[in-house]
Amino acid sequence: MHEYRKNPDALEALSPEQYHVTQESGTEPPFSGEYVNNHEPGIYVDVVSGEPLFASADKFDSGTGWPSFTRPLDDGYVVEKSDRSHFMVRTEVRSRHGDSHLGHVFTDGPMSDGGLRYCINSASLRFIHRDDLEAEGYGRYLSLFDSSGDSTRHTDSQLNEVQP
Repeated sequence: MHEYRKNPDALEALSPEQYHVTQESGTEPPFSGEYVNNHEPGIYVDVVSGEPLFASADKFDSGTGWPSFTRPLDDGYVVEKSDRSHFMVRTEVRSRHGDSHLGHVFTDGPMSDGGLRYCINSASLRFIHRDDLEAEGYGRYLSLFDSSGDSTRHTDSQLNEVQP
């Protein structure tokens, strides 16, 4: 079992934008993030702690300009908090152990997948391609991809099989 935590070395390696987003609850400009148009199979982890957060199988094009997901990879690594900044009431999404600001969750996602839209800043994420999961220490998530290597939507029972 891996213990995730805020990594001081990772903090030092952050770009100014990554630091602003993850540590100061900032937001990158829409359509500017590295992963907005990423369609490769793999998982997305917290750039600071390495916590596994989202799977490519749950990514969809919301048209908002930020990577959007229908659900977290593992609820244990995502924390939701009330956010009353900018004269709005929203639900902020943070990583549990790294305490990185990731983005917000909204209730306007695809109804067929639960109706949620996790709108996440690319600057808070690091993408690990399916082919690199084992080498990067995330081999337990290989079961999220079928034998051809394509992403498949995971079920709760599959998640239980891969939880650390």
